[in-house]
Amino acid sequence: MEFVKMHGLGNDFIVVAGERELPEGASGLAVQLCDRHFGIGADGLVYILPSDRADFRMRIMNPDGSEAEQCGNAIRCVAKYVYDRGLISKDTVTIETLGASVQQLQIAAEGGKAAKVRVDMGEPILNGLAVPTTIDLNPVIGHPIEAEGRTFHFTAVSMGNPHCVIFVDDAASFDLHKWGPLLETHPLFPRKTNVEFVTVASRTHAVMRVWERGAGPTLACGTGACATLVASVLGGLTDRTATVSLAGGDLLIEWSEEDNHVYMTGPAAEVFTGTLA
Repeated sequence: MEFVKMHGLGNDFIVVAGERELPEGASGLAVQLCDRHFGIGADGLVYILPSDRADFRMRIMNPDGSEAEQCGNAIRCVAKYVYDRGLISKDTVTIETLGASVQQLQIAAEGGKAAKVRVDMGEPILNGLAVPTTIDLNPVIGHPIEAEGRTFHFTAVSMGNPHCVIFVDDAASFDLHKWGPLLETHPLFPRKTNVEFVTVASRTHAVMRVWERGAGPTLACGTGACATLVASVLGGLTDRTATVSLAGGDLLIEWSEEDNHVYMTGPAAEVFTGTLA
C-alpha cells in the first residue's frame, strides 16, 4: 500500500488513493498505522475514492478506529494531493464527504503546487437535536454542562460533525487532557463530540485549542475553527470574518451573510511518501 503523509497546520494524516471503496479492514488499519510508536503516526487515515457526485470522495478513519464524518484539515490535504499530482486540471475541486455532502474547494497555487485552499464548509447546523445533542433548542447557546463538579457553558454547532464550543480565559494553557475526554463522552452528546476551548482576543481574532472526538488533542481542527467562529458570532464576540489561531497555526474563517455558508482558508503540506509492505 502506497501512502503520503500530509498535514494541515500540524493536524497530520496518512493519505491513501487508488481504492474503489473503503476497505473492510480500514478501522483496524487506522488503529495500527496512526499509532505514533508502533505505526506511521497520524491523527487520521484518509482514503481518496471515486465519486459519482463529485470529483472525488473522502473517507477518514480516526486513530481509535471510528469514522469521522468530516475534517476541514484533511479535505485541504486531499485537494493538494489531487492538484499536485495532476489528477485535476483546474483550480477548483469538489469532494464528497460523509457528513457534509459535496464541498467545493478553491486552490491557490505557488510554483505549480497547491499552497492554500479555500473550502466551502456549508451551512452550520445549530438545531440542538441535529448537531446532535439531547437538547431540544435552536440554537444552543451558553448552555450549562457539568463535569466532575465544574460547570461550563457551551454553544453547540455541527459542521457535518458535532462541536461543543466553550469560552475560557486562557485557551492556550487550558487542561485539555483533563476536561476534553470528560466532555467528549458527556451524556448530552449521543454521538460524542469535538470540544473547543476558545479565548476571544479581538473582534477579528480568536485562540482555540481542541480535543477531537476519536483522536484527542490535535494541533489543529478545521471544522472546530469554523464552529468557533460561528459560536463567537452567535455570542456577539467577533465579526463574521476572523482569524482563528490554533496550536499549529492560523486559519481564516468567514461566515457569509449572503449564503449562510462558512468558508475556511488555510494551507496543506506534504511531508513524505512511503510504501507499506
